[in-house]
Amino acid sequence: MSLTFHWFLPTNGDSRHVVGGGHGTPATASGRDRPPTVAYLSQIARAAEEVGFAGALTPTGAWCEDAWLTTAMVSQHTERLKFLVAFRPGLVSPTLAAQMASTFQRQTGGRLLLNVVTGGENQEQRAFGDFLDKDSRYRRTGEFLHVVRELWQGGTVDLHGEHLRVQGAKLSRVPDPVPQVYFGGSSPIAGEIAARHADVYLTWGEPPAQVAEKLDRIRSLAAAEGRTLRFGIRLHVITRDTAEQAWAEANRLLDGFDPETVASVQAGLARSESEGQRRMLALHGGGSRERLEIHPNLWAGIGLVRGGAGTALVGSHDEVAERIKEYQALGIEEFILSGYPHLEEAYWFGEGVLPRLAAQGLWRHPADKDAALTAPTPPTEPAVLAPFAS
Repeated sequence: MSLTFHWFLPTNGDSRHVVGGGHGTPATASGRDRPPTVAYLSQIARAAEEVGFAGALTPTGAWCEDAWLTTAMVSQHTERLKFLVAFRPGLVSPTLAAQMASTFQRQTGGRLLLNVVTGGENQEQRAFGDFLDKDSRYRRTGEFLHVVRELWQGGTVDLHGEHLRVQGAKLSRVPDPVPQVYFGGSSPIAGEIAARHADVYLTWGEPPAQVAEKLDRIRSLAAAEGRTLRFGIRLHVITRDTAEQAWAEANRLLDGFDPETVASVQAGLARSESEGQRRMLALHGGGSRERLEIHPNLWAGIGLVRGGAGTALVGSHDEVAERIKEYQALGIEEFILSGYPHLEEAYWFGEGVLPRLAAQGLWRHPADKDAALTAPTPPTEPAVLAPFAS
């Protein structure tokens, strides 16, 4: 099994320090160090493409730039990199979303992946005009994905659902290829929706034992639906030539956390309705700086000032590669990674860890895969050359 790696486009800003934000908390001041201009994000995207990342996740929410518009612009400055666009179903109609995805595929040569984010915070959803409660949002997501998938297959859709209604919905041009749907969520209803509609189920970077338990639950739910899912994990990463250098960098980031900022962010995240966010907070004890290494080479320090994914793989290139293999053994095939600053950390991982995985037959550069797919089939007999016309 060849592993797939994606990077991250920091559309809330980048820095040599951790940029906070997400799940109802605003981006921290460090996000102004490197503003998320198209020029800078394109520089990160080209670096990720060069070292071997297959795609790049772009977040969604009031705390960052719009993912659809940003990736549409950045795509024009890259050649192969796919864009894992996070979006919230229910804020636009499913027919329009299906059409947007189809257009994106044609204009980028099939480089769209979709990360469905139902929305875990009532306050933020209401700011966008969405007043459903959390469970209702998940049920609406199920209706949304039903419509979108039928449209992508060329069907005409009539639906009078609990939350969505369309009549005679149809696309004039279907996407080719159909975008893969990535979906995360730790609550029971999130698992049910993922089992029915997702291609790839995503989890945040919890210790392997907790990840294994979650994946087993999702496998069982998918099997009951007659489906099989792939699995991915979202992590930050700090990898260096030696473990000492990596942990020195982690401690440098930790030293940059203002105690007042940590307290403010943790108070905001404690109000989150997200089950996944609750699980992230439990890993570091709700703001404690003690015992942040919660599993060998798994550090919960990022979650002190950032909502959402709050853990990082920290260690030497060999150690990080071993932790990746540990998650692979659980069934994880795709890794969505990030690091501060995103430009430099893409090179640290791409030049330090990926070659080690390649040497063990666990990874191939996507450009090599593309070349293998497009290379002409060698002739079974010597070619006969036509005479040269003078």
